[in-house]
Amino acid sequence: MPRLLRTRAALEVLRGGHLRARLRATRDGQAAIRLAQLGAGLSTGLLDALAERPAGTAELAGRCGAADEQLLAAFLRALAAAGVVQQDHDRWALTADGRAVVDDDLVRAAVEAFSGFHTDLYRGMGPLLAGGPRRGDVATSGAVIARVSAAFEPFVLALLTRTAADVQPGRVLDVGCGAGLQLAAVLEAVPGAAGIGIETDAGAAALAQATLAGRGLARRSTVVRADVRQVLDDPTGPLAEPVDLVLLANVVYYVPRGERTPLLADLARCLAPGGRLVVVTTAAGPAAFSRHFDLLLRAQEGAMELPDTGELAGQMRAAGLTGVAVERLAPGAPLVALTGRRG
Repeated sequence: MPRLLRTRAALEVLRGGHLRARLRATRDGQAAIRLAQLGAGLSTGLLDALAERPAGTAELAGRCGAADEQLLAAFLRALAAAGVVQQDHDRWALTADGRAVVDDDLVRAAVEAFSGFHTDLYRGMGPLLAGGPRRGDVATSGAVIARVSAAFEPFVLALLTRTAADVQPGRVLDVGCGAGLQLAAVLEAVPGAAGIGIETDAGAAALAQATLAGRGLARRSTVVRADVRQVLDDPTGPLAEPVDLVLLANVVYYVPRGERTPLLADLARCLAPGGRLVVVTTAAGPAAFSRHFDLLLRAQEGAMELPDTGELAGQMRAAGLTGVAVERLAPGAPLVALTGRRG
């Protein structure tokens, strides 16, 4: 009889409402909870504490500043159900999945970003639509954004290495250099080149300096924390001499649409004859992440938005660049590169 009742209940569920939507809502909800659990595990320092060594609840409470041990124990049990931690008698330890969250910086950055500002955008959509204050994620989360962008680095680095081999630049400018990975790749591809990285965010600039120093490139590179427009206007600054290759990767969407052509023109003028300007960007389009990213940008302080590829190519030509070519970089992702030459 109990089995028959369970079968009838299952049939009742199948017949009622929108089954596919119900299943998807449940699945997505469970994924959202797990993401929030991981984000909380990082933000409280709990996962980092366990990465140092396994510990009991009381010890973890002291190390993480938790006043309520029972609540902490419930949190640990929730993380265990998510497969992130495990309990062995009276001690807690990270699982392999939990260790990956702590040790793999791309995983960690993705958790921080998507459990943070990426989803907080929608929790605050009501006040935004009502005319409330715009968001400041770009200003406050620059280092996390730079770390998450590393997911596409293999595609971008392949393009830049190929371009560097073709151009053989003596001087390279990386505008919005982020963590410094792209500038480092170009300098490694051309051993005689010197590089300048410009970055407005302090955290990202520090990451770039650490990256370049860690690869033995500190003597051939300079990281300047500033807006590139200020550097371009300085007649005695690092851009007083021409450069052979300019990189503008994951930056152009931060520039208001009406200011893009003037900025591209200024960058084109700092190129030596025959020099190249490479613009890498997520492009506006119908893909879900493209739409989400465009919304996130439009919700920020400042007139930010994803560029249309055709319009951006036209802006590069209007800036005086020739032979503008468009290349899709990542299969299934709206990531594109546009390359132009100074005649």
